[in-house]
Amino acid sequence: MVWQYGDHHDIPNEHRIHRRGGWLPTDHRILKHWLSHHIKQVDSDRAANRQRELVSVLKEFQDLIESNARIYMYFSSMWDEVPHKPPYNKDVTGRSQIRDYKHMLDVLNQVFGKAPEWTDSAAGVGMVGVPLAAIFDYASGTPSGHAAFLDPDVNAMLKKILNEWGAYLKSPESASVLGNNRAGWFGEIGTKDLMEVANSAASTNYTKFEDIFQCPDPSAPNKGFKSWDDFFTRRFHPSARPIASPDNDLVVANACESKPYALSHDVKLRDKFWIKGQPYSVLDMLAHDPSSSHFAGGTVYQAFLSALSYHRWHSPVSGTIKRAFVEQGTYFSEPLFSASSSDDPSIDRTGKEGEYEILQKGITQSQGYLTALATRAIFLIEAAAPEIGLMAFIAVGMDEVSSCEITVKEGQKVKKGDELGMFHFGGSTHCLIFRGEVGKKMEGWPRIGREENVPVRGRLCEVGKGK
Repeated sequence: MVWQYGDHHDIPNEHRIHRRGGWLPTDHRILKHWLSHHIKQVDSDRAANRQRELVSVLKEFQDLIESNARIYMYFSSMWDEVPHKPPYNKDVTGRSQIRDYKHMLDVLNQVFGKAPEWTDSAAGVGMVGVPLAAIFDYASGTPSGHAAFLDPDVNAMLKKILNEWGAYLKSPESASVLGNNRAGWFGEIGTKDLMEVANSAASTNYTKFEDIFQCPDPSAPNKGFKSWDDFFTRRFHPSARPIASPDNDLVVANACESKPYALSHDVKLRDKFWIKGQPYSVLDMLAHDPSSSHFAGGTVYQAFLSALSYHRWHSPVSGTIKRAFVEQGTYFSEPLFSASSSDDPSIDRTGKEGEYEILQKGITQSQGYLTALATRAIFLIEAAAPEIGLMAFIAVGMDEVSSCEITVKEGQKVKKGDELGMFHFGGSTHCLIFRGEVGKKMEGWPRIGREENVPVRGRLCEVGKGK
């Protein structure tokens, strides 16, 4: 079974990095090949004096770095601070392939205006789902990188960059990566991976992409999808993802097609979300909304979406939308600590006692941290079932977030399973928050750590009698 794309071959242990979010290939050689390819092109152009002029938004980024002493210090220092420890020592060079901020800008310029693509390397076929994160990967975990990617001015600039890239991802040109060639999304490997991930969630056996997903025209090129974003925000056929117990308001439906990450009870209203273990801090998660106090001592369920998942959100309960807003935040920030097998929920056992695999930083092992800092869509829903009452749903964009789009309005009545919004290339993790006594009565949660997704609109949990 393919859990992460491109995982179709035996990978030597020294090159295998289990990336919990599934947004970068398991085989580190594929990521290195992808980055080396673009760096080689940049360096070749430099040597031949045919260096491409930076696109306007990246020129603006350069001006910001060079005109602000604080930001100049960050971006000059981060490349010298890359640690020599896992996963960085997986790179045979022992250091980042990006050498300085000008080199970073040139490599960004090389990949800017390209949709996420599959890479056919000697190691196999894989896909770099978050190209900008791959470029920032090493430096973002350094002290200077940590400061830089928390900086409000830097994040405002990153938002401009991502918005321009997002506009490209909605253009017809971006559909070029969807083809049926070996490295295309509708090629043999891409289609196989998409279908395996979708089928495994609901234990179905659909054989054709168009049987499980709605396609504008299955017989047309790219199955009729007009852009990368059009494909990324594709819909399931309703029959492929039925609503769990539609007439029973005590059954909570899964809001996103996703893998369970964590389940925490008795969460604090405010906690130190930036420390090891990344405890949930409800006040920060809900952006200091006045309703936050209702969830002190409550329960948080978190799950994450891979690049192969479905990226629309659906209401977990029937009820009324009391609040719905997007909270702007960071884009590439990650906590500044080393992974620890004893207290970090993002460390996965390899199956041998005492052995662990270190996860890629950023979008994978920082998911608890990101719930309080990343750009996110926040919903407060008054459930029709008084046994549930007020609950919260948070759609958290991670790294290359172009847009968290909300498609419902405050005061609107929704039924369980109704669409709430979507990620436009970016993403993604999400949380459900229940009040204290309600969370303690919830039963039948999915197993944390299961490999397959929990199907969207499928059963997540149910209000029981409690203890």
